[in-house]
Amino acid sequence: MPSFAGQPAGYSFASPRILAVANQKGGVGKTTTAVNLATALCAAKKRVLLVDLDPQGNATTGLGVQRAVIRDSSYDVIFNGVRMKDAAIATKVPLLSLVPSSIHLSGAEIELVNADEREYRLKNAMGDVSGDYDYVIFDCPPSLNLLTLNALIAAHSIVVPLQCEFYALEGLSHLLKTIERVRKRFNPELDIQGVVLTMYDKRNRLSALVEEDVRQFMGDVVYKTVIPRNVRLSEAPSYGLPAIVYDMNCAGAQAYIQLAREMIKREKLIAGRQAMVA
Repeated sequence: MPSFAGQPAGYSFASPRILAVANQKGGVGKTTTAVNLATALCAAKKRVLLVDLDPQGNATTGLGVQRAVIRDSSYDVIFNGVRMKDAAIATKVPLLSLVPSSIHLSGAEIELVNADEREYRLKNAMGDVSGDYDYVIFDCPPSLNLLTLNALIAAHSIVVPLQCEFYALEGLSHLLKTIERVRKRFNPELDIQGVVLTMYDKRNRLSALVEEDVRQFMGDVVYKTVIPRNVRLSEAPSYGLPAIVYDMNCAGAQAYIQLAREMIKREKLIAGRQAMVA
């Protein structure tokens, strides 16, 4: 298991820090970001729980977990009262646990419509992991449905993967409006931890133009680290491994390691400002 040094220490947040990796658009590198960011945080000696909320279950299979052997899933946590810590299973990555996805999540949207406290099912399930993890990361579905809403209500912050393509800002503006509505109605503490530019191709002028537009629009919220297009990132899930374990030296893996460093540093700065206000 790779590790990296130089991570800031000595900051204090609510434990665990709960992050939702979300974008209503599919194909932006959301699951790749969730899995590899979680792995990179573990390499920084953080205890991480990854919760797969996507019915496609790509984070689950990408960590080498076969659906046939899953006993309890995120579906059971949301609908059947299974405790989060009981649904969590160990992975091949030290310090990384997973609450796997289930095919039953495909019908979750319909089941949640008439469910009691339908928006708070996930938040109500989070109490039993307090103190067990430094981070909980939700890999959200590629849509703004009730599962994603549950994640945004339960989370402290959101990480937004944004593909370097022509319609990037349009999709981002829709997501920002949704986040603002969630703040007003459900979770006033929700903030954007950062926007990460994915599938960046330095040979393509469009990537540079999108990066310029997004940084101008969002400012310092956009991470300095960008995730390049990288064959190894695409290959790794087929081996049931995060790219950081599959090939730590590839450009994609190194980018996610750098992203984790930047995230931890950003969290330390935010915690410092909160301590000064308190």
